[in-house]
Amino acid sequence: MSPASAAETHESATADVPLDGTASRSRPRRSTVVLGVVLSAVVVASGAGFAWMSAQLSDSRSRITDQEQRLQDQQRELDEQREVIERKEQFGAAMADLYATVDPLVGLPYSSLVPWAQIEAIAGRAWQHRWTPSALDRDILDLETLTTDLVVRADAAREQAATNASGSVWEATLDELGGGWVSMGFDESGRPCGLEAMACISGASPFHVEVSAGTRSDGQLTDWMRTGVAYHEFAHVLQFTNPEATASALTAFADDPETMADCYALTVLDGWTLEHEVPIDATSYWEVRLGYGYTCDDGQRQVIRDWLSALGVQKQIVGA
Repeated sequence: MSPASAAETHESATADVPLDGTASRSRPRRSTVVLGVVLSAVVVASGAGFAWMSAQLSDSRSRITDQEQRLQDQQRELDEQREVIERKEQFGAAMADLYATVDPLVGLPYSSLVPWAQIEAIAGRAWQHRWTPSALDRDILDLETLTTDLVVRADAAREQAATNASGSVWEATLDELGGGWVSMGFDESGRPCGLEAMACISGASPFHVEVSAGTRSDGQLTDWMRTGVAYHEFAHVLQFTNPEATASALTAFADDPETMADCYALTVLDGWTLEHEVPIDATSYWEVRLGYGYTCDDGQRQVIRDWLSALGVQKQIVGA
């Protein structure tokens, strides 16, 4: 190769190198621009996608919250319904206990012993309160209180019938007639029943007979006379504890409860009379007149028998 050729060759080579170098530097600039645009587009797309996902997530959370609230509301309604059902069952059980307590009392000659009007009122209130557990709780308590009262009184009656704490004819007679439900006590204060009455009873305490303490030692009284007067007082117990039947029967006695009570003793106690002779010694005696001075006739005695047959605790169905 000649020198000229070599030089040409070198120049050609030298000229080619810058051309190649210039081409290799310009291509990365264009690629960088394109890549930047692509990255920007990706970032925008990613931002849009994130916003969409956030919106979807928020919507999902809202739906979940609504569903949880509905479930809580449904559970609360179920709990409330369960509570109502439980209270109704408790009220029914309380009523069943009351009836079980009343059953042994059916037939006792005291119709007011079981307060059916009060029980009916409680049942009526319970119907109004059937969707209100807190109100039903009060109705249940009222029934349980009535039941407890009857249980306590029945236990006291059994104890009363089995004992004679005073050792008196008064108490023995009243226990026999009243089955232990009628108590008595001697009043030491003087004359609790007035100037003449030996014993008395009040409507405020219709199961208790108050007896003047003087009757224990009064020489003009015999045990037979005390027995007859105890019958008279027991008639008053029956009058007070059977107001409806008594109101009807009283018409036969001019609405006089004392005359009616005398007639009860004359009808029920064999041999009883209102006039008595009490010996003082071998040659003298006291003439003692008891009661209110009228001996009832056969028609009135039949009224007493009919009255007695209508008395007593009867089983009733409340709400009927």
